[in-house]
Amino acid sequence: MSNTVEFDRRMLEALVCPATRAQLTYDAERQELISKAAHLAYPIRDGIPIMLVDEARKLD
Repeated sequence: MSNTVEFDRRMLEALVCPATRAQLTYDAERQELISKAAHLAYPIRDGIPIMLVDEARKLD
């Protein structure tokens, strides 16, 4: 049994990138929310998106 908490995809409708206010996409494999506009990936920990620019991973 996995300890991973599933992210509620319905949250995507309410969440936007804090840096650009752009739409986010969900990467289920990496458990991240992707902002293509800001080139950032926000982590999801225990089913909770961490919407802090300082916590985001920069995308190439």
